[in-house]
Amino acid sequence: MHVTLPLTQRDRALDLLKWLALLCMVLDHLRYVGFSADGLYVPGRLAFPWFCLVMAANLARSPLASGGQWRYLGWLLLFSAVSEIPYRLYIPDPDTLNVMPTLALGLLVARGWEERHLQSRLLAVGALALAAVFAPRLMFGFFGVLLPLAMLLVIRRPWYYALLPGLVCLAANQWQVLYYAIRLGNVVAMAAVATCLIAPWLGLFLLRHAQGVKAPPMRRWAYALYPLHFLLLSAVRQIAA
Repeated sequence: MHVTLPLTQRDRALDLLKWLALLCMVLDHLRYVGFSADGLYVPGRLAFPWFCLVMAANLARSPLASGGQWRYLGWLLLFSAVSEIPYRLYIPDPDTLNVMPTLALGLLVARGWEERHLQSRLLAVGALALAAVFAPRLMFGFFGVLLPLAMLLVIRRPWYYALLPGLVCLAANQWQVLYYAIRLGNVVAMAAVATCLIAPWLGLFLLRHAQGVKAPPMRRWAYALYPLHFLLLSAVRQIAA
């Protein structure tokens, strides 16, 4: 059985998913404010897969000839640059770029699959090559770039197909480190692995069954929340120090 996503003018469930992804991201980053909150790593594992699912839902709904996805890419690239300095000011000794470049490459890969023009396919191949070469510098690495495509492949399929992006999500979250922590009996690592595996399914469940929720619309201004939340949390850390 294939699942048809609602094609309403404004998808409230999609807005809800955006807000929840943003909340999970902020919770994750609260770990760096200065107090012990390792448990926030677990809800933080929901943020990236849900942002990828939002991207996949937009690709699945939007007319490919409209040019909207190129504007989407442009905003991602712009805020990739704008966010890098606030990201580095807040995150201690970061070894990757901020998450926006990963999402931008993921958009190119997913769009190349959805739109079968030569230009889109070549851009997708180029994005995969960049992801492979610069995987150590990308947040969530090569598998993070693949996650929007994995979401797109299952977005109209029955719920049990969500295991595929769940595995990709786990691979993007340094599963080797998590597995080692699990061997040491770390409960947070166990919960994080479970969260990675169920995050795509949970996101799909919300998209399909939360249409009645009246979430405030999240529009293009929301891109600015990414660098701004780093600046705000940096200020909180300075005050608390």
